Order: sequence, then C-alpha cells, then structure tokens
Amino acid sequence: MMVLDVLLAVQREHDPALGFRFSCRVGMCGTCTVRVDGRSVLACQTEVPDDTTRIRLDPLAGLPVVRDLVVDTGPFWRAWAQVRPYLVPDEADETGMDAEPAVIPPDSAEREVIDPALDCIGCAACFSSCGIASAHRDFLGPAALNRALVLIADSRDAASRERLDVIGGESGVDRCHYIYGCSAACPKGLDPARAIRRLRGRRFRRER
Repeated sequence: MMVLDVLLAVQREHDPALGFRFSCRVGMCGTCTVRVDGRSVLACQTEVPDDTTRIRLDPLAGLPVVRDLVVDTGPFWRAWAQVRPYLVPDEADETGMDAEPAVIPPDSAEREVIDPALDCIGCAACFSSCGIASAHRDFLGPAALNRALVLIADSRDAASRERLDVIGGESGVDRCHYIYGCSAACPKGLDPARAIRRLRGRRFRRER
C-alpha cells in the first residue's frame, strides 16, 4: 500500500472532505507531494510498511496551505519563472524552416552537465526540504536553480547571460547553505545541490 492509497481510503471511508492532490499515480506529474513523517515525498511512490500502525502526514513546508494537504504552489512557480525556464533560441542562428536542427552529441561534455539535471518534474519536494526556501527567505530554491543550469549549459540557448545575472543576485546561488536536503528528497534521483555548485563555478569564471 502506498501513502496515496491510504489517503484515498481515508477519503472514501472516513472523511470525504479530506483535501489532497494527485493525478498520474506513476511518479511523473509531481502533484501528490506531501510530507510523511517529516520527509517530502511523492505519495504515490512511498510505500507504507506492513507493520506500520501510525504515520504523520503534513502539507509541503514553505508554501501557503489552502486546505488539509493542498498547498498553493505559486511561490515555487514564481521562483521557477524568474530563471526563464525555457530555451531561448539565438535569432542569428534561425535560418528558416529548412534548416537542420541543432544537435548536441550524446557523448559531449555539454550532455554530461545537462543530463543529470534534466528530469525535474516540478514536484517541489526539494523546495519543501530546503531549510532556506521553506523558511520563506528570499531564495529561488533548488528546482529553479537546477533548471537554470540545464539551460545555461545548453549551447543553443541565447539567454545564458541573463540567467547568470539572476542566479548571481541576492536570491540566487549564494543563499544556498548546502544542507543537501534537496538532493536527498528528489524522487527522480537528481542532485540540485550539485547543480548549484556548478552554477557557482560558472558565475565565478564569468566574473573573472
């Protein structure tokens, strides 16, 4: 039985008004994230051991509670938006519809940076597990910075300078204290703390 099964059973048999989110049930949509005994996890992917008699469920930390286990993820997505989380093509390279698409070889150094940080599902488990972000301090948070690294490392992107300005600002990488709660919580096995370290290195080289 997964934690999500427990929530559905409680809603069905005991409290129809219990509020929580879920969608895909296969660990891809990121909507069912809650805290289970203090850990930020995906409810659909977290097993309840057979001998368990009691678990504590809380909404994600650092986000306004709407009702029960439902939080307002607005602050998380506003931080995400600050890094322009989409590829910005270089207009000088756009040569028309017949041009061949840009290719980054799978064995390139570029892919070695991008691939380990690529599969974020926006579940906010890292944000909730970050002692800085979840304390309502001015910090972009690990997910947004992880996304920034993916795009800054992409040679096809034309907004890297702008993103480096954002991640080098007051709410950027220097607010990270390397508690590593983000990396421990990520249900996809990503390492946002490593991404933040890489971003610091890129910013340092730029300033030199």
